[in-house]
Amino acid sequence: MLKIWGKLIKDNRIIRDEVTISEIEDSYQENLKLCITDLCYKFDVSTPYWLKPNVTEYNKRRKTSFDENNFIEEIYFDKFIIEELKPSEKEQ
Repeated sequence: MLKIWGKLIKDNRIIRDEVTISEIEDSYQENLKLCITDLCYKFDVSTPYWLKPNVTEYNKRRKTSFDENNFIEEIYFDKFIIEELKPSEKEQ
């Protein structure tokens, strides 16, 4: 099971946040991809592009942020942050 907390940040404030869970019998990457796709659908934003700094940060901290450099279209927020949660964190 993979649990991801997604947050949209504007002017250093959370304007939206959601937690999504993926429990498919597949690789970690496929579960992560499914979680991000679900969060983007809920936030009504396009899926961000992973740049090398995102991959490095996520692999180290299980957390990364995306900004206007990760999207093709214009965005209405400053950052989209994803963070892997342990099963007991941010219960909903």
